[in-house]
Amino acid sequence: MASWNNNRKIKGVLLDISGVLFESGAGVPIDGSVEAVKRLQSAGLPVRFCTNETTMTRNMLTEKLHRLGFSMKDEEIFPPIPAVCKVLQKRNLRPHLLVHPTAALDFEGIDTLNPNCVVLGDATAEFTYHNLNKAFQALMSMEKPILFSLGMGRYYKEEEELVLDVGPFAKALEFAADVKTEIVGKPSETFFSSVLEDMGVSPENAVMVGDDIVSDVGGAQACGMLGIQVRTGKFRPQDESHPKVKPDSFADNLLAAVDLILQASK
Repeated sequence: MASWNNNRKIKGVLLDISGVLFESGAGVPIDGSVEAVKRLQSAGLPVRFCTNETTMTRNMLTEKLHRLGFSMKDEEIFPPIPAVCKVLQKRNLRPHLLVHPTAALDFEGIDTLNPNCVVLGDATAEFTYHNLNKAFQALMSMEKPILFSLGMGRYYKEEEELVLDVGPFAKALEFAADVKTEIVGKPSETFFSSVLEDMGVSPENAVMVGDDIVSDVGGAQACGMLGIQVRTGKFRPQDESHPKVKPDSFADNLLAAVDLILQASK
């Protein structure tokens, strides 16, 4: 059974989606995850679903989760695209987009003519040499190049295989164009803070549950939250001896993590 040495009272919960609620590419939820979410909701704890998912729109993701048996509202899901759209509008930026074709629908209404920044998402098969080079050329043509990455994950698990995430491609453009990437999504402190503000919960009273030891757990801890890593999704045994990030607890799955959380919420 999972355990932890924690004396904080938990008042809010942040959950990763892929690798915690369901395995990426799979059509069924991870065992116990539907029940786990219901237990948190029944306990009256505010729950927010934090994801770097950029291969589909937020509405499509919500519908997928509902089909799998989960119950949540659209506005309780926090992907990076709505957040970056707010940034673009606030700073009068016009992006050159290198994102998944489906996710591009969430950029509707954003001016992309005469780009003055580049936005990179998990474009999967769209990460061709041609498309990456176009993004590079766009950056090099700008007087003050700006590169946004929707998350900075290294890889994730899809259909039992590890596949490259957006991070390696962002790092390639960062190196080639000599520009510092602005991260929108996990592990950005700004991203986590916006979720906590939405819940009305302070960092010391919140916990993040994820399968990514760096983006989920490390990012949450850097903001002052507790972090639990589940042994599902992209978890690897090496994570338990990570040189930099030490989770507050490990749990075999979300259901086991919820046992810990509910004990600390009383």
